[in-house]
Amino acid sequence: MALARNSRHKRTVDYWPGFVDALSTLLMAIMFLLTVFVVGQFILSREISGRDEVLNRLNSQINELTQALALEKSGKQDLEDSVANLQASLSAAEGERSRLQTLLDAGSGNSQAAQQRVGTLTQQLDEQKQASARALSQVDLLNQQIAALRSQIAAVEAALQSSEQKDQTSQVKIADLGRRLNVALAQRVQELNRYRSDFFGRLREILSDRDNIRIVGDRFVFQSEVLFPSGAADLNPDGQAEMVKLAAALIDLSKEIPPEINWVLRVDGHTDNVPLSGNGRYPDNWALSSARAIAVVKFLIAHGVPADRLVAAGFGEFQPIAPGDTPEARATNRRIELKLTEK
Repeated sequence: MALARNSRHKRTVDYWPGFVDALSTLLMAIMFLLTVFVVGQFILSREISGRDEVLNRLNSQINELTQALALEKSGKQDLEDSVANLQASLSAAEGERSRLQTLLDAGSGNSQAAQQRVGTLTQQLDEQKQASARALSQVDLLNQQIAALRSQIAAVEAALQSSEQKDQTSQVKIADLGRRLNVALAQRVQELNRYRSDFFGRLREILSDRDNIRIVGDRFVFQSEVLFPSGAADLNPDGQAEMVKLAAALIDLSKEIPPEINWVLRVDGHTDNVPLSGNGRYPDNWALSSARAIAVVKFLIAHGVPADRLVAAGFGEFQPIAPGDTPEARATNRRIELKLTEK
C-alpha cells in the first residue's frame, strides 16, 4: 500500500503554472491584436489628398496590414499550440482520474483521500475544459479578424488600382490639353506676327522716310529728337504729326485683328546715360522716360486708340542698344520703341 501511494504521488503532475502561462500569453496576444486593429482602422480612416500622397499612403497601409496579418497568423499558431497543450493536459487528467477511479473501485488505498483527489482532478478538468473553450473562441475571433483584415487589404488594393487608373487617365488628358494649348498658342503667335508685319509695313508707308525712324527686330523705333525737345516730355509739332499717323494706322489695324487675339501696343521710353540735374521737372532718367512713354500713350488715346490696347513703360538709361559714351551712341539710346504684342 505504501508503494502504491508513493507511485501515485510521483505520477501527479502540477498543470497549473503551464495553464497560467498559456492564459497570460493569450491575453497579451489579444491586447496586441486589438491595438494593431485600432491603429489600422485609424490609418485607414484618414482622407487621401493628392495623387502622389494617395499612392504612398495606400502602399504604406498595405505593408502595415500585411505585417499585422503575419502577426495575427503567428498569434493564431501560438493559440493553436496552447489549445493542443491544453487538450493533451486534459487527456492526461482524464487518464489519471480513470486510474484513480479504478483504484477506488478495487478498494486499494484510502478511499476518502482518493475520492477527494478525484474531486480535485475533476474540478481541474472542468477548468481546463473552460480554458480550452475560451481559447477556441479566441481562435475563432482571430480568424474573423484575419478575414476582416484581408477584406481591408483587398479594398485598399482596389482603391490603389483605381487611383492609378485615374492618374493614368489624367496624365493622358493633361498631355492632350498641353498639346492642344501649344498648337493654339502657336497659331495665335503666328497670327499676331502676321498682323505685326502688316502694321510695320503700314508704318513704313505712312511715316516720314527719315533716318531717325527705323525698325529694330520686332520694334518700331523713334529717336527722341523726332518727338520731344531735349529734357522734356511734351510732344513737339513734328512728333504730334507722326503720332497722328500712328493713331490712324492703329485704329485701322484694330478693326482687322480678330477679337480673340488680346493684343496691345507697348510704348517704351528710353534715355541716354547722362544724369539729370534733379532741379528740373524730372528728377532722374526713370521719370523722364516714363513721362515720355505716357505722353505718347495719352496722345494716341486722345486720337481714338482704345486705352485698353496701350501700355506705357519707362526704362531710363538701363536698356541701351548702342554701347559707349559717344554722342552718336547716346543719341541712338534716346528713343521711343513701339512693340505690338499680346497681353
